[in-house]
Amino acid sequence: MADLVAIFGSAVGPIVAIAAVGYVLATVKEINPEPLNTAVVYVLAPALVFHSLAVTELAASTLLRVTVGIGVFTAAMWGIAEVVGRATGEREPALSGLVLVAIFTNSGNLGIPVSDFAFGEVGRQTAVLFLSVQSVLMYTVGVYVASRSSGSAGLEGVRRVFYIPLVYAVIAALIARALDLVPPADAAAMETLQLVGDSSIPLMLLILGIQLARADTASAVSRAWPATALKMVIAPVVGLGIALLVGFENPTVARVFVLETAMPAAVTPLILAIEFAGSARTDGVLVSEYVSTCVFLTTLLAIPVLTVLIAILQSGVVI
Repeated sequence: MADLVAIFGSAVGPIVAIAAVGYVLATVKEINPEPLNTAVVYVLAPALVFHSLAVTELAASTLLRVTVGIGVFTAAMWGIAEVVGRATGEREPALSGLVLVAIFTNSGNLGIPVSDFAFGEVGRQTAVLFLSVQSVLMYTVGVYVASRSSGSAGLEGVRRVFYIPLVYAVIAALIARALDLVPPADAAAMETLQLVGDSSIPLMLLILGIQLARADTASAVSRAWPATALKMVIAPVVGLGIALLVGFENPTVARVFVLETAMPAAVTPLILAIEFAGSARTDGVLVSEYVSTCVFLTTLLAIPVLTVLIAILQSGVVI
């Protein structure tokens, strides 16, 4: 028990505290998180991604294995979610909402800071890579899943992947590494990038708190539990299996990979559901309400789940 308390205080507690500030702030003041989110997506997160990948000590083979692992995890959770959703009687568009919740984790707002606090620099670098790959999948696979319920091809949404600065930050960092053009870590340009990127972490957590405060969850709680169980129970088990199958050379990378798969539902699927499903309802419940409820429930449950999982991973019992 003492170990769990220590882990909560050092790895999860600071995250909860910052997100709670955002939650309280949004309850006492009218705050629009969109400008903050825009700053993160277009400036702060790309700086974080470029700096982390440019200076990472992870081997190229590790980068490839993480990428493959994320792809396999996404495909596996998609298949499981389809089976569970149909078995529990979910119909479109809620079925697509369930799939989106199951396959995409909050690898940014929550995943990066938790991995950083729990596993240090390697944890942060691995989490940044996870976010980068998943961002591309969100605006390709995610757009397809979100658009299928409305009968839309979703091609316009897929094109958005080419407007995501994260993608270009990844490409630029990999090219700079390949051509040996990365400036020294103590160069002014790199220190500036690190400063800008580091500022994204607390801001992501504040945004998470604000978004949770704005979520309308009352009408969909009773039907959100299958998706919540998939996200918080099945997903980490699948992630562990994939980590063992892929065979990461660095055990810390493997542990962070599993930790990332156990993160709560991402917020981006809510945005996709609103755009492509619009005002569609299933049994009187808006798809946006269903997805936001899943985000809210999984985020609350993530506090004890991540605390226990970090204890298990740090002990080296499973990896």
